[in-house]
Amino acid sequence: MASSPILKFTHCFLCACVFSTEKEQQEAIEHIDEVQNEIDRLNEQASEEILKVEQKYNKLRQPFFQKRSELIAKIPNFWVTTFVNHPQVSALLGEEDEEALHYLSRVEVTEFEDIKSGYRIDFYFDENPYFENKVLSKEFHLNESGDPSSKSTEIKWKSGKDLTKRSSQTQNKAGRKRQHEEPESFFTWFTDHADAGADELGEVIKDDIWPNPLQYYLVPDMDDEEGEGEEDEEDEEGLEDIDEEGDEDGEDDEEDEGEEGEVKR
Repeated sequence: MASSPILKFTHCFLCACVFSTEKEQQEAIEHIDEVQNEIDRLNEQASEEILKVEQKYNKLRQPFFQKRSELIAKIPNFWVTTFVNHPQVSALLGEEDEEALHYLSRVEVTEFEDIKSGYRIDFYFDENPYFENKVLSKEFHLNESGDPSSKSTEIKWKSGKDLTKRSSQTQNKAGRKRQHEEPESFFTWFTDHADAGADELGEVIKDDIWPNPLQYYLVPDMDDEEGEGEEDEEDEEGLEDIDEEGDEDGEDDEEDEGEEGEVKR
């Protein structure tokens, strides 16, 4: 059966509308792409300008970092206290790590001149019973292919003092002794180059601790705070007991006076 002229017209009209809509959408997409290219160009330009500002102020900060290091040197155990008080770093520290870090006298973070290419963290140690090195460093940089990479000082451990190979004897529930590997030492960080682009400890030291280490050094000792809280609670309980005893004595006195009054009558 042949189609009516009205149906043919309707079909052609709908096709034209669909084609027109698709064409408008395609043109809109092309214009969006053009605008996005302009935005990307401005973002790239902004990054270059921001880098110049960062480089300028990084140089201006250096004398103040130097002065701060000289003042920190007058405070015993400043850096080990700062690391122990930092929630993320303290989770990586065992008892022996803390003992070794008591010999840490200075920390320096140096960003490379163009900043984006990397940075270096230097740890300066006094004479200690753990290793021969005076300075331990870890450097983060971009390799020849432009990928994040890292390298560090080889730690020259003294005999029997390698904290990265420590283990201890523990007992299981049945009472039998077994070899138990402790959590990795803080110092294994110097030998870990698996994922330099996501080195959490390096980023924490560079971006969180180094800009203002004093804020972590001054964190209150939670044990002391808990002790003070317990003493306050004990004092309050003591006062409550005294008040209760006073109320009981008052009630007894009133009863005695009442009895005396009845006898006199």
